[in-house]
Amino acid sequence: MTTLGLIGSGYIGGTLARLAVDAGFDVVLSNSRGPETLRDLVDELGPRARAATPLEAAQAGDLVVVSVPLKAYTAVPPEPLAGKVVMDTNNYYPQRDGQIAELDSGATTSSELLQRHLPQARVVKVFNNINYRHLRTLPRPAGAADRSAL
Repeated sequence: MTTLGLIGSGYIGGTLARLAVDAGFDVVLSNSRGPETLRDLVDELGPRARAATPLEAAQAGDLVVVSVPLKAYTAVPPEPLAGKVVMDTNNYYPQRDGQIAELDSGATTSSELLQRHLPQARVVKVFNNINYRHLRTLPRPAGAADRSAL
């Protein structure tokens, strides 16, 4: 894997972009407002980062992170994610996302909703149980005694 595609570049997505660049990966960042709104973050990250549309980030990523509000999951483009691992950082917040009956009743999970939307991808739930600040400040190398585990 050489490129991490990010669909959503807020607190979690931006933090993951920083960590990926620090680890030597290329990143393609996107958000719903357009690539031009990511200029400052891309400049900060340097030559391993570029801004794109969600479609372009999905196409470019060897591994793709979806880090958008759950209510926007249907805007994630399914076709370019076929056959890829998609890392899902979502949590359901009814006050932000609106009520979703299937989630309120326990009939399904937020990751199952995304998996249904991306039937040819492999959706994996990640980073939804750690604050973005801790994600950024607590990375440790393999074997470190104080390494975090999720």
